[in-house]
Amino acid sequence: MIRHENDLTLNEHTAAHVAELFRAFSDTSRVRILYALTSHELNVGALAAAIGVSESAVSHHLRSLRQMGIVVARRDGKEVYYSIIDPHIITLFQQGVNHVKEK
Repeated sequence: MIRHENDLTLNEHTAAHVAELFRAFSDTSRVRILYALTSHELNVGALAAAIGVSESAVSHHLRSLRQMGIVVARRDGKEVYYSIIDPHIITLFQQGVNHVKEK
């Protein structure tokens, strides 16, 4: 990507949002939750079973991820299913995982 000379700075608002996005990737449980959600919409029970932590811990992390605008909840009867909101987040996340795996 070519940046122009006048594109060398990032405004504070945008920088804060980028930092918030990367903060979501700063916890191993959230990373594992996000990894599971990159390919499937899942409920709390399925996520807890997939990553081996309690449903309470998964709910706590999902609440944070919802507040950060990274995941969205969809109710189907009594069940609530979670998915990643934006395909850009999936791409960014997968690139991070690939980067680490290639080392």
